[in-house]
Amino acid sequence: MRGRNLVVTGTDTDIGKTVFAAGLAAAMGAAYWKPIQAGLEDGGDSVRVAALGVKSALPEAYRLSTPCSPHRAASLDGVRIDLEKLALPALAGPLVVEGAGGVLVPIQDDLLYADLFARWQAPVVLVARTALGTINHSLLSIEALRARGVPILGIAFVGPSVPDSEETIERLGGVRRLGRLPWLDPLDAETLAAAFANAFDMEEFA
Repeated sequence: MRGRNLVVTGTDTDIGKTVFAAGLAAAMGAAYWKPIQAGLEDGGDSVRVAALGVKSALPEAYRLSTPCSPHRAASLDGVRIDLEKLALPALAGPLVVEGAGGVLVPIQDDLLYADLFARWQAPVVLVARTALGTINHSLLSIEALRARGVPILGIAFVGPSVPDSEETIERLGGVRRLGRLPWLDPLDAETLAAAFANAFDMEEFA
């Protein structure tokens, strides 16, 4: 997977996207990058993924104090987000990039994450929970990405098995179902690596 860039985004916030991104980066032997960190409690997501087995986490382009939409967090910190600083890093090896929240979260007043993904043109993995409401959230996210010409590698689910919802999203969304990561307790590098290897075929990400 030399030089392979993958973007991990979600259908909502707090759905397990960071845990999935950590599992994927560790399995690929990839570096991890979250270009904008909004909310610095516990050090941010780069610290969390390092604890989950990711060997290399690149510094964020922006570290913002308030846990909210990046455009608002930047405004509160008196920061103007420069798109030049959000260009994908050029690495010799693979890179997993994590967005914030859902695909239509604003970065600037007139720029959404989906717009940034369209600029990057790297394949996107959409992470969706299996809980009630996921069909609507997932299909809307797929439509928003496709409307901007963003390449979608597939959809990965997080949570307990709900076969009908997962199959419905795969069929109506016309996306590849990559697998499902269950909730883990305890959650650590070892349990995540084992669960990820069991839930996903890495050839799907190649």
